[in-house]
Amino acid sequence: QRQMCIRDRGEADSPQSEAEEFKEKILGLDLPDGVREKLLKECDRLYKMPFGSHEANVVRNYLDICMELPWNVESKLNIDINRARKILDADHYGMDKVKERMLELLAVKKLAPDVKGQIICLVGPPGVGKTSIAMSMSRALNRKLARISLGGVHDEAEIRGHRKTYVGAMPGRIIAAVKQAESCNPLLLLDEIDKLGNDQRGDPASALLEVLDAEQNSTFRDHFLEVPFDLSDVLFITTANTLDTIPRPLLDRMEVIELTSYTDEEKLQIAKRHLLPKELKRHGLAKAQLRLTDDAIRELIRGYTREAGVRVLERKLGALCRKAAMDIVSNGVKSI
Repeated sequence: QRQMCIRDRGEADSPQSEAEEFKEKILGLDLPDGVREKLLKECDRLYKMPFGSHEANVVRNYLDICMELPWNVESKLNIDINRARKILDADHYGMDKVKERMLELLAVKKLAPDVKGQIICLVGPPGVGKTSIAMSMSRALNRKLARISLGGVHDEAEIRGHRKTYVGAMPGRIIAAVKQAESCNPLLLLDEIDKLGNDQRGDPASALLEVLDAEQNSTFRDHFLEVPFDLSDVLFITTANTLDTIPRPLLDRMEVIELTSYTDEEKLQIAKRHLLPKELKRHGLAKAQLRLTDDAIRELIRGYTREAGVRVLERKLGALCRKAAMDIVSNGVKSI
């Protein structure tokens, strides 16, 4: 009677009716056989549970998360080398070696779609465009992008998840990123892999060994899911500032591509093509309101920035834009 009252008030359903609902949804999804059996078994457990039990909440949460994962949902890969080359050239100046390697990866994927396990590690100083080239790759490949920042992660459960019986248990970051991408063949960008920590809670670098191994990751087991999830169609790109702090077994699984620092002439072209238009737009200035000569930009590069990448240069251009905005607003100057 109490259960009926609660249901009439719309507060909760009985575990039995919920189990039936879950069962219907599971049978309607395109799941691997082993996964379907496991989830149906959990439904049977939920069916037998008393109303309001803590364990029913655990099972309910588990089933919800498992059913939200993209088990067989794929992005259709559109591999067009010329289009990809245009996207990479439009987004980045220079970097010929890196672009060439990325295009080779696409060419191989076109000829042999089933080839597994290409894990690329982009290594270079800050500000040379490691993260942004990975983002351009996701556009060129027509894959969804999910980014995981590994800087300061020092708990193995962050990678592999917690057992579902723990309070507030969740899947690890890898499965969470796949869920966020809503596709089982996304591009996962693992940023700052050289800054992983480790302490008494385990070694996340060792947990990544399984994720970044083409032979093993087709049956990646997250502690929360307890069923294997296939990561073999995921394209992993990792970024690092230095190789010194990456453990050797982990480094062994990745193909390292080094991004060197830019020359002054490359920085000049990057400033003209990418940074200045972006900063003008950010500061609400029209192109005609602030014009910079090549010599002015060269002076800025040589006299005010000492760096391998272009981050400080971008900030200095932003500072010029602010000075110009101040002049235009307060003194009524038309163009500078």
